[in-house]
Amino acid sequence: MGDTVPLTFYGRSKKNAVVPLDTRRPDWLRVRLPGGPNYQELKGLMRNLDLHTVCEEAHCPNIGECWEARTATFMILGDTCTRACGFCAVKTGRPLTLDLGEPVRVAEAIERMGLRHAVITSVNRDELEDGGAGIFAGTIRQVRKRSPECSIEVLIPDFMGSEMALAKVMRARPDILNHNIETVPRLYPQVRPKARYPRSLEVLQRAKRLDATVFTKSGIMLGLGEEREEVLQVFRDLRAHDVEILTVGQYLRPSLNHLPIVRYVTPEEFADLKSDALAMGFRHVESGPLVRSSYHAASQIPSRAAAS
Repeated sequence: MGDTVPLTFYGRSKKNAVVPLDTRRPDWLRVRLPGGPNYQELKGLMRNLDLHTVCEEAHCPNIGECWEARTATFMILGDTCTRACGFCAVKTGRPLTLDLGEPVRVAEAIERMGLRHAVITSVNRDELEDGGAGIFAGTIRQVRKRSPECSIEVLIPDFMGSEMALAKVMRARPDILNHNIETVPRLYPQVRPKARYPRSLEVLQRAKRLDATVFTKSGIMLGLGEEREEVLQVFRDLRAHDVEILTVGQYLRPSLNHLPIVRYVTPEEFADLKSDALAMGFRHVESGPLVRSSYHAASQIPSRAAAS
């Protein structure tokens, strides 16, 4: 399970007690606590409009940097997920009724923030016939109406493989369709027990078939016990399924109830993986210890001329 360090209880070490590697983050994973004026303003805006962000719900380490730069990833379909992935901090359970006013409030927030690029994701809502695809589509349309110059990226669940649900989202024409592969196939039973690796690949390729002008994107976490060659094979699989944008980051354990970190991947390894991925033909690769799906997302849109 990786290295361990002595466990300290209120300043005193308890003999023979150990905790996982997670308690001793390397220097390259240290971030400043959030709290600037833009951060406080955005936090107030989200509460006033009764909105959720994955930045908060998933305990993203970049929240201070991103919110101070006036960027955020909106999480629609409520705050309760029907799945219980081993890596995710979002709460799980039986969701409440669908909030049909959510798309309008997200669009209002994006307009008030003056965003040029908006990222919209969701919890899984497997109990819904379309998995919440209709709310995704409605949110895209509302954002287009209020902020026509704003580009839109959606990070979607797999919709249990429903082509009908995916088609709803694609007809609304996001600029980027993102669905995270998350980890290597061998680790799916522990990391994504209700997901299927081939199904996630098919979602990404099907999106491209439905609208070739929409860029496709995926991401993977490292540090869960994967081997380098397994990671490179995931890169190859993503390229074989027409994925154009890739994010690669370090898994950080949200709590002791989640999967342990097996190891910390060094910045040098992330740089090497970026070079390997670019050589495979990805248009853009964001790779580093603190990278998350929407980190620097506004800079990841390839030019239309390059895509043609």
